[in-house]
Amino acid sequence: MAERKPFLLRMDPELLAKLQSWASEDLRSLNGHIEFLLRQALQREGRLGPEKPPPKAPE
Repeated sequence: MAERKPFLLRMDPELLAKLQSWASEDLRSLNGHIEFLLRQALQREGRLGPEKPPPKAPE
């Protein structure tokens, strides 16, 4: 599993509630959903680069 680096994120409580609701609808954790949305934005803007293929399972 990739290493995750924690950081503090402050946001408007109304925005947080809407994100939490959306994450729940998509069966994601709030953290996972925020990461998903940020990754989508980076891809859309061409700032993420090509995605790496998933590692192959050992045979």
